[in-house]
Amino acid sequence: MFIDFEGIDGSGKTTLSNLLAARLRRLGYRVAHAREGGELRSPIARRIRDLTRDSKLLEMSPRTEFFLNLARDSQQLEEVIAPALARGEVCISDRYLYSQLALSGGGRGLPWESLAPACELASQGLWPDLVILVDVEPELARLRKRLGKNKGERTPDSDSRKGLAGAGLTVRQREAFLDLARRDPARWLIIENNDQPLHVLEQRLVEAVVARLEGRELPAQRVTPPSPTPVRVPTTVDDVEEHFFRALDGLEVREPQLAVWLLGGIPGFAAHQRRLGFVERFPGLTVRSLTGLDDEPARALRELLAEVVPQDVAVSLGANPSPRAMSLRERLYVHAPAEVLSGLKRNDSPEAWALREHALREGRIGEVLCGLAGVDDEPAWAARELGVRHGLYADVARSLIGLGSPRADALRESLLAQDRLAVLRSIQGLDTPFARDLRLSLEDRALKLVLRSLTGLTTDEAFALRERGAPLTKEALDSLDGLDDPRAWRLREDFVSRWPATVVSSLEGLPLTERAEALILRALELTSGRLPVLRNAYRIVAAEHAVVLPSERAALLTPGDDAPRPTL
Repeated sequence: MFIDFEGIDGSGKTTLSNLLAARLRRLGYRVAHAREGGELRSPIARRIRDLTRDSKLLEMSPRTEFFLNLARDSQQLEEVIAPALARGEVCISDRYLYSQLALSGGGRGLPWESLAPACELASQGLWPDLVILVDVEPELARLRKRLGKNKGERTPDSDSRKGLAGAGLTVRQREAFLDLARRDPARWLIIENNDQPLHVLEQRLVEAVVARLEGRELPAQRVTPPSPTPVRVPTTVDDVEEHFFRALDGLEVREPQLAVWLLGGIPGFAAHQRRLGFVERFPGLTVRSLTGLDDEPARALRELLAEVVPQDVAVSLGANPSPRAMSLRERLYVHAPAEVLSGLKRNDSPEAWALREHALREGRIGEVLCGLAGVDDEPAWAARELGVRHGLYADVARSLIGLGSPRADALRESLLAQDRLAVLRSIQGLDTPFARDLRLSLEDRALKLVLRSLTGLTTDEAFALRERGAPLTKEALDSLDGLDDPRAWRLREDFVSRWPATVVSSLEGLPLTERAEALILRALELTSGRLPVLRNAYRIVAAEHAVVLPSERAALLTPGDDAPRPTL
């Protein structure tokens, strides 16, 4: 029997496919997994996959990508799948030719009628007996992937070729997978991975697969039907806190690390109390959730964990230039030099340069460059020249973020041949001739990065790019963060049904006006209070209300006392 798992990135299909393989073996079945542990078993297929993921190959066309992916699956079939089936084994694959139809047809927009014959040729007539679609809301999948990056499973600023198209590609892929399942309900089984514990999903999946192996009929196409319980949605912004924490309680049972991650940047007493409950189990993730916060509880928690998880504490400081933050960085440097140096962006203070000079003496030129964004003095330029001599082109480009001078653009021009994507990341918020030309030249090849580079810009060119990009991907709305411009409001209201979580997050930094509240409540209504939208809504509401801890309130009301001690 040939079983294929399909789904968007971050859906959990790799985890579930490996769990199924293990359970079937324990039940006595002979099982071959074509991607055991997440790695393709064919060495040739692995090499092809590396090629199709290389984000520097910007000229690779969708058709070329399709044929390369087809070659990868064809090789897996020849080398792994067909031999396993010939031996009478249950063969499990993590992605097959359906993925190419969903990516190239649904995601990239190539005509289905051209893709299907090519897939049939590659399959040699061998298609899965059972396709398990692990379905998940794209926004939730994206949060899980971001959590993975922050846990060190992926490079934080890396992008695959698929990633460069923006989050809209994933949405279109999911729609294509669901369409494929509707066309062939006898073959496809849908398992939802939104709000069920992993062990429950595993058990239901095993029961459904064993039923098929034993020749029994499956009861339904969906083995995890939606809950019949009506979902209560906040009707005022004052209700958002209660709904968010209730949803977070449910998530904590299933995915506690994601629950910690969703507290990121949320101020106030309620969020701080939740963090304290996670400190012992997840100290690193807990302190990283303080990024962007500089209140007394945040400072106290950093002090408490500085020796336990120094790298995470350094990351949580962001680019905070305050004397207290700089003092903590000096203590953390010996254990977390890269994270400390990265937090010196836009900081040209003597204390910052003392840390950089110490790092340069240790030969840490790459780490120094990563923290030079926005610094425009001569020592910074000397470090950039040193970086070029050492071939650290991506790090040099990163150091140019926030600099719009002719000197900076001249250096960017010289770096284009080495790393176009790094240069593109460096033009965020800039409206120079170089930046405008680069955006136009890469709009069709790296739409996500082009749109994100518009953050803060209110030019006609910037809004024209956003208007072209908004139907395709959410990053057009990401770039509206904090913009109180009539054109920004129009885009938010036009696309709240397509990108609700992003529309809500783009309100951060704006007053919670009647119009903003209406937009938040509309997004919550459209998504039935889905957790990613709830989280973004509560982050805005909590920042607006600026909740004060009781201990801080008492300190403020007691004149003449010394500064209050850090309160946990």
